[in-house]
Amino acid sequence: MTRLSVLSNPLLLGFEEIERLIDRAGKGGSDGYPPYNIERLPAANGHAELLRITLAVAGFSRADLEITLEDNQLSIRGKQQDDKGREYLYRGIAARQFSRTFVLADGIEVKSADLSNGLLAIDLMRHEPERLVRKIEIGAEIRRP
Repeated sequence: MTRLSVLSNPLLLGFEEIERLIDRAGKGGSDGYPPYNIERLPAANGHAELLRITLAVAGFSRADLEITLEDNQLSIRGKQQDDKGREYLYRGIAARQFSRTFVLADGIEVKSADLSNGLLAIDLMRHEPERLVRKIEIGAEIRRP
């Protein structure tokens, strides 16, 4: 069965990559752990606006967390080690692992990451693309940059 999408419109040329990113983002769903916020921080002092992803990762140290960026896909993974030297009478705080993935648009770069008070904050900078307008003469050869 053929899958139709909005991006299959014949007037939208070259958007196959966007459709692939949408598919990848849909597959990146998880069980909701850890909870996270995404906020927009206004531009200040001539800098571009920032986006901040904040994940609640209480109990994880810097060594337990890994942040990678590959092919516009930001992945945050956490893995805690069980402390075999402890004897628990009750264990309500599980040592669990997680993986959370975000697909970033072109022009967004990871600026920084910080862990404080059980919150992992990742700042992303959005660069505004330059607008390019060219007049195309009919019958003229189009030069490629």
